[in-house]
Amino acid sequence: MNVNQKIRNHKSWPKLVEMVKKLSYLKGKDGEFTLASGRKSSHFFDMKPLMMDPNGSMLLAELIEIYLDELEPDFVGGLELGAVPLTAIVITGNANSKKGSKRKGFMVRKEPKGRGGRKTSNPPGIEGSSLAGGGKIVVLEDVTTTGGSAINAVNMIKLNTNCEILGVLAILDREEGGEQAFNNAGIPFESLLKLSDIAG
Repeated sequence: MNVNQKIRNHKSWPKLVEMVKKLSYLKGKDGEFTLASGRKSSHFFDMKPLMMDPNGSMLLAELIEIYLDELEPDFVGGLELGAVPLTAIVITGNANSKKGSKRKGFMVRKEPKGRGGRKTSNPPGIEGSSLAGGGKIVVLEDVTTTGGSAINAVNMIKLNTNCEILGVLAILDREEGGEQAFNNAGIPFESLLKLSDIAG
């Protein structure tokens, strides 16, 4: 059984589907919503209410841990803003891991502030735990559309650190080309949910 099957067969997966439908999804008319990518869609997702809900955050931590236990990264993190609360959820959830708590978090700014690395020796734009010594990384994303945001975060990490990117994990894949973009970039990609799970 692969990691995607393990996640989907987990007892908490249907609960996550229902919470996303309740807290984070709107169905509109054709082209009613303009996405961050600039695309128009009749489906809108905002994962912040889910991530800020105690039950939602616990479900995310539990299911993401299944994926991370397979890859065993040293660090998790991603591009502001969506990946920031998700990173906090994931590293807190890892504290209860049967394998022992070891993952640390970081964030990538869209625009470097120039002061993030004073204590950590991180390059400008990467903040949180120090990546200066290298390590294995999983990049997190709340919602994947084209994959562009996460690929930008991956490229910044590759360009400025000696870390190895193990893959990208999203809460939801909108099934609009993101998976293919990651494949083209040679980046393993997984998501807890797909658009068709919610809107199908």
